Amino acid sequence: MKGSLRRTVTWATVLVAVVAVAVTALAALPLLHAADEAAARAALVTQVDRLVAATPAERDAAASTTSSLSDPDALIAIVDADGAVRGPAAGVLSSRIVQQLASSAEVSTTARRDRAVFAVEARPLPGGGGVAAVQDLSRVPALGADVFGRIALALGIGFAAALAVALLVSRRLTRPLANLARAARRIAGGDRGVELPPSRIDEVRDVETALESISSALARSEDRQRDFLLSVSHELRTPLAAIRGYSSALRDGLIPAGSVPEVGGILDTEAARLATFTDDLLTLARLEADEFPIRLAPTPVAPLIEQTISAWRAAAIAADVDLVAEVAVASGTSVLTDPLRVRQVLDGLIENALRVSAASTVMTVRVDATSDGRPLFEVADTGPGLSEDDAAHAFERGVLRERYQDVRRVGSGLGLSIAARLVERLGGQISARPRDGGGTVFRIEFDACPGSDEVSLRRDT
Repeated sequence: MKGSLRRTVTWATVLVAVVAVAVTALAALPLLHAADEAAARAALVTQVDRLVAATPAERDAAASTTSSLSDPDALIAIVDADGAVRGPAAGVLSSRIVQQLASSAEVSTTARRDRAVFAVEARPLPGGGGVAAVQDLSRVPALGADVFGRIALALGIGFAAALAVALLVSRRLTRPLANLARAARRIAGGDRGVELPPSRIDEVRDVETALESISSALARSEDRQRDFLLSVSHELRTPLAAIRGYSSALRDGLIPAGSVPEVGGILDTEAARLATFTDDLLTLARLEADEFPIRLAPTPVAPLIEQTISAWRAAAIAADVDLVAEVAVASGTSVLTDPLRVRQVLDGLIENALRVSAASTVMTVRVDATSDGRPLFEVADTGPGLSEDDAAHAFERGVLRERYQDVRRVGSGLGLSIAARLVERLGGQISARPRDGGGTVFRIEFDACPGSDEVSLRRDT
């Protein structure tokens, strides 16, 4: 049934009331008919008892008329001691009834004649034979008509009461739901201060609690995004200000000729910082899109690690960091994944680790397999490390940057978030934990590859 919940509840209650009234009426009709028949039989018994107590002359007089003295619709029959039957009801009495009277048995039965149904009450006489009173049940007065009218009145009152209750219940039931709908629309419109009075209905109260939790979570998320955007905009303004300042100085001839190479280097560095920020933002935006491409291919593990180490060797040497590779799987082992995206994740983690690693420390890039054969990559540094709370929020954009921007070197705040989204797209999980002895371990585990029935880690033969 389409429409509002209030209309649905009202119509459902009305329908139940109608069905209840109809069923009650149908059940009352045969009961009333039985009551009418019982009343008719009681009147017949009274007449028969009078005839038994009457004189023979009075009985003959009653049998000679077409009706009894007290009920014009009742017929009388006299059964003589020899079995002869006389009177207006003689044609209704069967031989079985006559035999029962001859045996001095009282008779209370129903007889049929010419498609009519008769109530028969007969009693034996002391000297033999008996008397009978007969009533056509189709002509029985509707003794229950008054009762039925009263029942009908009661049913009507009950139906009206059910309708009133339906309206009241529907209003009380739908009012908190309407409040929920209004609150949801306010939250959708940006109002984060929505408070709902607690409902007395458990299920509605659960929804209210969930809605308030959503509002609070949205408020926290929006505050975090706002802070992140403010910090990113600040980082974007810094290189832009340097670029604009030096470019204006060059345009106005304020830079000595001997300082031009130095200024060019500064401009190049600031432009690279600006490009890094914009590239990170674009990458994150693409990761949020459904059409982000993932191209699976069998990828040898050892060459992938070797290429990664070779690419970062010079940067590690410049930072005085010893970059070490550990391949704990057999040669020829490959993983079904997108090698470009795995390199992108590893590059981001290594770059992040180099930024925070002190000189004369060691960074390890390790590949292994879990106990159930899933591929496992780790990047472990000996930098300042992360606390347990840092590790829990490490992949939320901008959280670590906000915590440590005044403590140690930090990046754009997007790198770990990008790594987490990439790993998720590759069908894996990424986690961070403090390293024993100082530093941080970033761990990447791959599940079965998306869209493939092949195992993730296999050995070529």
